[in-house]
Amino acid sequence: MSYIAVIGAGSWGTALACLLAEKQYDVSLWALEQELVDEINNKGTNSFYLPGHTLPPELKATNSLEDALKKTRFVLNVVPTQFTRSVFKEAVDYLSADAVIVTASKGIEQGTLLTVSSILKEVADRKTAVLSGPSFAKEVMQKYPTAVTLATDKNFDSLILQEIFTTTYFRVYTHTDIIGVEIGGALKNVIAIASGICDGLGLGHSARAALITRGLAEIMRLGSVMGADPRTFSGLSGLGDLVLTCTGPLSRNYSVGNNLGKGMKLDDIISSTKSVAEGVATSLSAFELAQKHNVEMPIVEQVYKVLYKDKDPKTAVMELMNRALKSEF
Repeated sequence: MSYIAVIGAGSWGTALACLLAEKQYDVSLWALEQELVDEINNKGTNSFYLPGHTLPPELKATNSLEDALKKTRFVLNVVPTQFTRSVFKEAVDYLSADAVIVTASKGIEQGTLLTVSSILKEVADRKTAVLSGPSFAKEVMQKYPTAVTLATDKNFDSLILQEIFTTTYFRVYTHTDIIGVEIGGALKNVIAIASGICDGLGLGHSARAALITRGLAEIMRLGSVMGADPRTFSGLSGLGDLVLTCTGPLSRNYSVGNNLGKGMKLDDIISSTKSVAEGVATSLSAFELAQKHNVEMPIVEQVYKVLYKDKDPKTAVMELMNRALKSEF
């Protein structure tokens, strides 16, 4: 079977690597930490990011990009967005000319304001696809039914990738709106922080429902200006992922917001976990994108101010509620 390298051994990267290994693909999982590599290879576990789960014995890990990529046809990127550029600057020397990269990372790079596929195109210049949608690593490990979207260029045959990732419990739909799928996947993390803040403040389910709905409107406004198909945001990588991340207790971004609403400081929240909440970095990029494209995104703006300007979450909510009245559409 095809050789696949999974770059990034966090919870999501490990879960996808397990899915592929159990389908009898030859999978190599790259991790930065030698301690984690040793644990995966010797104990068949990943207590760093996915405790309580046993990994398939066929799955092997390495911290050498050269070893992971030396015979690779397909590369799955699950490196956090802000580190994707540096990792693939090193990895590109070991990629074959016909390698296909699938990215499952969700975010927008600070400074450049690029999505992950754009970073990879710039650094690696290989065919690139995007895997996104409502999915928790722990639930995929438990083989709970999950449906996601795989977005590719219109000129690229996506059927082989669809077959590679599909299982009896992991259903993959194809799409051709790469920018829409990525904007939905990235910005839902920012809205999830806001949703967590609402729940942390004890504002009730009505407030959360309103926030999710208006958050989707903001995502659609920005995505449309950036060339996305508005229909994409009603699909799995838009509304589906947004609802899951804004309501599921397994969501890292929701948890960050929840703790902020309860009065914790951001530095303390970040230092208490090894996992990366992509929405923290993406909120700055999203705020700057809104300014760049002159798009009104009040929820994104308030999340940015809470995270980067130390604004009181209660004050941020009150300012959202007391904005000038307007028509919904």
